[in-house]
Amino acid sequence: MNALSHDRLAQLCEDLKLAGIMDAYPALAARASEEEQSLTDFLEGVLVAERDFRRARSAATLVRMAGFPAVKTLEDYDFKFASSAPKRQIEQLASLAFVSRKENAVFLGPSGVGKTHLAIAMGHKAANAGIKTQFTTAADLILKVEVAQRQGRLSDVLRSMSRVSLLIVDEIGYLPLHREQAHLFFQIVAARYEKGSTIMTSNLSFGAWDQAFAGDRVLTAAMLDRLLHHAQVIQIQGESYRLKDKRKAGIVGPPQKKETIAA
Repeated sequence: MNALSHDRLAQLCEDLKLAGIMDAYPALAARASEEEQSLTDFLEGVLVAERDFRRARSAATLVRMAGFPAVKTLEDYDFKFASSAPKRQIEQLASLAFVSRKENAVFLGPSGVGKTHLAIAMGHKAANAGIKTQFTTAADLILKVEVAQRQGRLSDVLRSMSRVSLLIVDEIGYLPLHREQAHLFFQIVAARYEKGSTIMTSNLSFGAWDQAFAGDRVLTAAMLDRLLHHAQVIQIQGESYRLKDKRKAGIVGPPQKKETIAA
């Protein structure tokens, strides 16, 4: 291709916003010539390159907008250390079929067993698959809806959150909520019921969730009814991965006796 032809093609790609084609065209043209491809095969290759470029760009945008605090993958999760983690169930969850079915997932277990790691890993998979995903801690989520309520935008925020395909709420129970906050959290769960998938992580058994929600057993029961109606519960036991090296060095004591988490 001479310089003039290249400039014309570049301008057309810019006008039509076909950055993927412009990037891939030289290599595709060279291969088409070497393999004596038909025009149809060459055109297909060009269009596939543009499609793949747009998908990758969209996935990168979704990952950036999801608000993940770190990059975590399922491949990086240490199943040998977290031997109680149900690997088959987690890998099944990673197929993301639960998102298309608008089901939920709840990771339960003590601090340090990898609940957040797994939740983020699922979120990364979803975002990279083109699924609109949002990550937040329970504390940050409540702060967001409290601000919206004061500004008279609560209904708008709840409506917007109901449109997120996968919402990840980390650290349920680490900070107790007062009554008004508990009611706001219930509204979030209710707004998303059968409209989108939610992943939650908690160090509390379900029987103790009312402690985190202002001691309101009726509200907590109503919330869990909606959350668990279509849900998978992943229970993980064990000691903290973050403290394992310090335990080996004798810096911290041995883990406390393990307590069964009731579903």
